[in-house]
Amino acid sequence: MVAYFAMLSNPALRAVLLAVSTGSAALAATTAQSGPADLATAAAEHGAKTSDAAHSGIWKAATPPSGSMHGEFKNNDPVGLAAGAKIPADCSLNWIDPDFKKLYCFSSATSLVYFLESPRAFLARARKNWVRLNTRG
Repeated sequence: MVAYFAMLSNPALRAVLLAVSTGSAALAATTAQSGPADLATAAAEHGAKTSDAAHSGIWKAATPPSGSMHGEFKNNDPVGLAAGAKIPADCSLNWIDPDFKKLYCFSSATSLVYFLESPRAFLARARKNWVRLNTRG
């Protein structure tokens, strides 16, 4: 049976199947031989740079193509606007207002969760600050 696993071309699958059939020691040995040991090395092999904030993080794999989503406030985070700052967002994290069907984009999951505690209050402050931020010289 171990000979059959050796014929598999996918090293990760081979490691899992060996671990299941022979124990975790085989998994450790096979994993060490089959690929990079850390996330940064694995990411680099696929062209990502951990220092590149626009392309790092688990959610960036689902980032919509640039310009494909158009949220309110020109894709700025409403929580940032409520605090008086423009914080651009890529719309990978978003919320659609169930009453008015408008799309709002968020720069982080934390911002979205915080916003959902009181969306109407945040939107009122964001609208007020949006006008102020866009009428400055």
